[in-house]
Amino acid sequence: MRPTLLDRLFAPVTALSGIGPQLGRLIERAAGPLVVDLLWHLPTGLIDRRAAPAIAALKHDQIVTIKVEVVRHDPGFGRRPYRVTCGDGSGYMSLVYFNVKGDHLMRLLPVGAERVVSGRVEFYGGVPQIAHPDYVVAPDEAARIKPIEPVYPLTAGLTPRVVQRAVATALERAPAMPEWLDPALRARRQWPGWNDALAAVHAPRSQDDLSPATPARQRLAYDEILASQLAVALVRARRRRRPGRALAGSGVLAGKVEAGLGFTLTNSQRLALAEIAGDMKEPQQMMRLLQGDVGSGKTVVALLAMLIAVENGAQAALMAPTEILARQHHATLQRLAAPAGIAVGLLTGREKGKAREAILAGLASGQIAIVVGTHALIQGEVAFRDLALAVIDEQHRFGVDQRLALADKGRAVDTLLMSATPIPRTLMMTVYGDLDVSRLTEKPPGRQKVDTRTVPLDRLDEVVGAVSRALGRGAKIYWVCPMVEESETADLAAAQERYRALAHLAPGRVGLVHGSMKSADKERVMAQFAGDGIDLLVATTVIEVGVDVPQATIMVIERAERFGLSQLHQLRGRIGRGEGRSTCLLLYQPPLGEIARQRLAILRESEDGFRIAEEDLRLRGAGEVLGTRQSGLPSLRLADLAQHAELVAVAHDDARLVLERDPGLDSARGEALRTLLYLFRRDAAIQYLRAG
Repeated sequence: MRPTLLDRLFAPVTALSGIGPQLGRLIERAAGPLVVDLLWHLPTGLIDRRAAPAIAALKHDQIVTIKVEVVRHDPGFGRRPYRVTCGDGSGYMSLVYFNVKGDHLMRLLPVGAERVVSGRVEFYGGVPQIAHPDYVVAPDEAARIKPIEPVYPLTAGLTPRVVQRAVATALERAPAMPEWLDPALRARRQWPGWNDALAAVHAPRSQDDLSPATPARQRLAYDEILASQLAVALVRARRRRRPGRALAGSGVLAGKVEAGLGFTLTNSQRLALAEIAGDMKEPQQMMRLLQGDVGSGKTVVALLAMLIAVENGAQAALMAPTEILARQHHATLQRLAAPAGIAVGLLTGREKGKAREAILAGLASGQIAIVVGTHALIQGEVAFRDLALAVIDEQHRFGVDQRLALADKGRAVDTLLMSATPIPRTLMMTVYGDLDVSRLTEKPPGRQKVDTRTVPLDRLDEVVGAVSRALGRGAKIYWVCPMVEESETADLAAAQERYRALAHLAPGRVGLVHGSMKSADKERVMAQFAGDGIDLLVATTVIEVGVDVPQATIMVIERAERFGLSQLHQLRGRIGRGEGRSTCLLLYQPPLGEIARQRLAILRESEDGFRIAEEDLRLRGAGEVLGTRQSGLPSLRLADLAQHAELVAVAHDDARLVLERDPGLDSARGEALRTLLYLFRRDAAIQYLRAG
């Protein structure tokens, strides 16, 4: 049960005075539906109203708070604004209002009265004016005008004053919290208590107070990261209590496969394999992530892991997110497994009738020891005789439920997740902290370095000419069309337009693939590109993951500045897979912004996916790096992983230590940490304290 001291924070925002259903909906859009969401809605700027010059000394674009006397009203007519002339002995200025109805300005600003006015100064015809002042009050009410005001993110229809009032009311509801931080850490960092930190972040006194590095912001960021790390550690501890099965490989089948590879494994492949084999030997279920850049040799490692299951008389399955990727894995694994005499089955949505029945029968009887497939593997009628290892490729494209569904097809199944998207270490700990991780950091021998160049779009004709000459030499070329504000229809239009413009370069040998095509049509075009039917493939980003065409040596990416760094790196990974020299041309629209310029420069300099991922996190932030919101991924409101990276490692160690000393969170600090988990809605993890 959530502690009762949090009840007032977990009330809807409409529980706050002055927030009705309509304002409630707007606040929900800007901050969230609950009072606690307003606490996490941090200011992004501030307005300093302390300047109080005489009218004669006013400057353009200055925010001021000045005492004036009302001289006269000029209501205007037609489209002319309503003007109120005011003076202070040094000169005159106007207060300007548009669309005025009724006489409320006469009541607010009676002629001859003194008023304190605050707002932004403009000059019109040499005369200073303030359009729609933020404040107009009588001198005895001047204390209502805060000298410094926080500026909050808004949404259409929401005014700054409403959000300021709502946040202030939410802060009044914040209870005195028990201290969940380690006292030594808090003293060393000189962090304030929770309530003081919250008050400080919502009352910045200068631009410096908005920095993620202030003690108050660091404290709150650490609270959020600690809640996340503690939740992840509880999930991990629970998983370690779940019984698995000890599988030790004889190495006979693996030896035959290795002998037939034609190359030796890299050191990082050997290390990853040793870590996986070590996990599979343990009596707990394995849950390991194998991370490797495009072309780092994950598939070989996965096969050798699958053979450990086969050597124990059990079965292994590899699930891929698309049919095209599943068929590609199937072809690769069949070729690699042939020396060991192991046949590899394939099950996708396309297998029908007798072919499908034969595969289902082979899985049920155990005759098929290794199978590759799509989501088709987790359908109800698929039954294994004894599934012991589930391998999930491009795991971030599956929901948590889908990943678990494959493991549920067997008894105490070990799980190996694979990802070709390098993820920065801090993000790794935050998002996948419950997993053990193996990293493939080397490329197998024979992989070519890709020559990466940036070219302004005004040289498009030269690029088209170069592509035409390359086609004449028999080259295979990708041309990736721009991302158009995340809009699939606009992406498609851009791709179709480029396809029409390039079709004449090689009549009948230019293909088009995009996300709106049926998967069978997509695969047909990709197969033609991989074979000898198509030489120039115009595509949206659907080709980003997994497609293997070793003959492709040129990649043109249009409007490269619109893509994320990791995505550009993934796309570039489609070439440089064969013998020929490969070139990647990044076409950009000048002038480039500073971040876009840095992104393209990093890509030119480096092919190290892990370095590129770290830079991407630094330049764009965590949400962008991970792309679409991934299922089960908790979003961080207070922590900025690029700015607070070192706090992740501290929280990671702190959470592990806490659970070692106090696995039930029963101590005084443990009780406070339970409150922390509820506060950041990580309470689902609390059930793991009780559940086995």
